Amino acid sequence: MKDITVKLSNVPGMLALFGKTLGANKISLEGGGVFDNGVYSIGHFLVEEAEQARDVLAQVGIEVTKISEVLIQRLRQDVPGQLGLFCQKMADAGVNILVQYSDHDHQLIVVVDDFDKGMSVSKAWMKDNFGE
Repeated sequence: MKDITVKLSNVPGMLALFGKTLGANKISLEGGGVFDNGVYSIGHFLVEEAEQARDVLAQVGIEVTKISEVLIQRLRQDVPGQLGLFCQKMADAGVNILVQYSDHDHQLIVVVDDFDKGMSVSKAWMKDNFGE
């Protein structure tokens, strides 16, 4: 899975075009969201076929500005404050979280500035919290 960053004109129908284009090309969205940024919106979406998504979206004038590796992280839903605790572990390791959202399976999706360091923190978190 990868995160695609998309730039969408902030006009009616752009998100529909985005979704219809991916759907017509059998590319499933596994999580993500869109955030207003004035004249345009920035979207972050979790997909399996990132390069294919970039190509088909370009054909309809939607720009994929970045494709990023993601960390897929489970949090303990029965323990309040998990997001803060996990993010603090990343900060303590000097890892900056650039993007954060949830997927359709209630897992935390993060894009970080140092993937290898972030993966180490993620693995330690899973061991400490889930015994994995």
